[in-house]
Amino acid sequence: MDTRGIEQMIGELRATAQAASGKPAAQAPAQPGAVDFAQVLQSALKDVSAAQQEARGMARSFQAGDPNVNLQDVMVDLQKASLSFQQMVQVRNRLVSAYQDIMNMPV
Repeated sequence: MDTRGIEQMIGELRATAQAASGKPAAQAPAQPGAVDFAQVLQSALKDVSAAQQEARGMARSFQAGDPNVNLQDVMVDLQKASLSFQQMVQVRNRLVSAYQDIMNMPV
C-alpha cells in the first residue's frame, strides 16, 4: 500500500494543529506530483475489497472441489484479506481520532 497520501494528510493535520495553537506553520513547497489523500484512501479501499473478493472466490472454488485450488492458498488469501481489512480499520480509527482532536482544539 502506498503511504505517501497518508503522510501528506498527517502533515496537513500537523500544520492545522500548529495554526490553531498560534504557531506559524512551516509551509511545505507544493509538490508537482502531489497525490490526493482521498484518492489514495479510495484506492486502498478498493484494494481491500478486491482482496476480500478474491479470497471468497478461492474459498468457493475450493469448496466446489476445484483441483487447481489448494487449502494452503485459500488460507493465505483469507489471512491477507483479513489483515488488509484490519489495517484499513486502524487507519480509519486514526483519522477519526485526528479529526476529533482538531475539532476539540480551542480557537
